[in-house]
Amino acid sequence: MAPTLYDKKPEPGDLIEIFRGNYQHWALYVGDNFVVHLAPPSEGPGARANSMMSVLSDKAKVKKEEIWDVVGHDQWCINNQLDEKYQVRPIHEILREAQAYVDQEMPYCVFRGNCEHFVTDLRYGKAESRQVRQVVETVGMAAMVGFGVLAVAGIAAAIFGGGSKKKNEEKEEYK
Repeated sequence: MAPTLYDKKPEPGDLIEIFRGNYQHWALYVGDNFVVHLAPPSEGPGARANSMMSVLSDKAKVKKEEIWDVVGHDQWCINNQLDEKYQVRPIHEILREAQAYVDQEMPYCVFRGNCEHFVTDLRYGKAESRQVRQVVETVGMAAMVGFGVLAVAGIAAAIFGGGSKKKNEEKEEYK
């Protein structure tokens, strides 16, 4: 999306999902072209939260920045999909709490306290990260498939390779 146009203008309290290649960064739209988001403290003003520091750091800072400084040239969308699952908190409470967090340093954990957890907690009062859940489910499924392949290989070895010692002994007798 061009940084000067909106397909649909966000409303205060909307969640903004920003596509950063392998992951998504999340922000909360607070109005007047500003967002509040959780970003590594090592990033200066206007820096986008797309560095490896966001994964390696155990601390993050809540920043209020212009939406275009955060989005840059990346694709983004309004994503309030959890509205179907949770009740949205009153907008004035969301905005008041978001503003109260600005400039605070917070604990950061990719799996339990990332930028998506932060904004969903503001909007719904529930810290949730669907991208973490998807990764965990994918890794879990891959592990199950991997264990399944190992189990099948073990069974096959037991069935088809179980008599090989006896056959080798029989071959030795005939020599």
